[in-house]
Amino acid sequence: MILSPYKTLEQAIGYRFKKKAVLELALTHPSFRYENPETEDDNQRLEYLGDAVLSLMAAEYLFDHNPDAREGDMSKLRSRLTQDRKLAQIGAKIGISEFIRLGVGERKNGGAERASNLADAVEAIIGAAWVDGGAKATNKIFKKVFVPELGKLQSAPVKTNPKGALQEYAQSHGHSIPEYETIEAEGPEHDRVFTIEVSACGKKWHAKASSKREGERLAAFQALEELNSAEEKKAED
Repeated sequence: MILSPYKTLEQAIGYRFKKKAVLELALTHPSFRYENPETEDDNQRLEYLGDAVLSLMAAEYLFDHNPDAREGDMSKLRSRLTQDRKLAQIGAKIGISEFIRLGVGERKNGGAERASNLADAVEAIIGAAWVDGGAKATNKIFKKVFVPELGKLQSAPVKTNPKGALQEYAQSHGHSIPEYETIEAEGPEHDRVFTIEVSACGKKWHAKASSKREGERLAAFQALEELNSAEEKKAED
């Protein structure tokens, strides 16, 4: 019996492909196709499909498992789960960089670890699973890989009170209380857009919103996302 070269990756995502060529295509970066004329396609079309499928699966899961959640809350959670930064983290966690087919130049320039390449490959794998096994296949991957990440996002204190969570984070790490400042106010009085800056932990983040309060909340949210992401990466290293 010939073992699949993608066995460990398939174990990590919880799905074994019937057609290995589809999985291989999902891992084929455009740079590889460019340098290898005999390669007829790359993963961009599968990435497009996977993006749509992942969004649908996340929406369906949140709808089924959060009967009291409002539309806005579900949309924010779906956005956080499917954003490129989170997908890149997931890609790194399942070891996808080991399997991405890259051109020589792209690999030399660190393409195997580049966040955009990891995120694109994750979406392409979802698209490939849909082609290979339909909804049943993609749901297996979603349950194995994405549901645990969604659980972390839902349990985070960022969800309800990001400003309070950011203050707690800053103080627990030996920093002063975060400071908020209105950098800019644009538009007519009835339709103002405020740009808010938060300074915390030696860094600054910005957010735009229709009210200063919401701008502060969004800026704190962004700060926490980056700070927590940096800690997760440090722990993995």
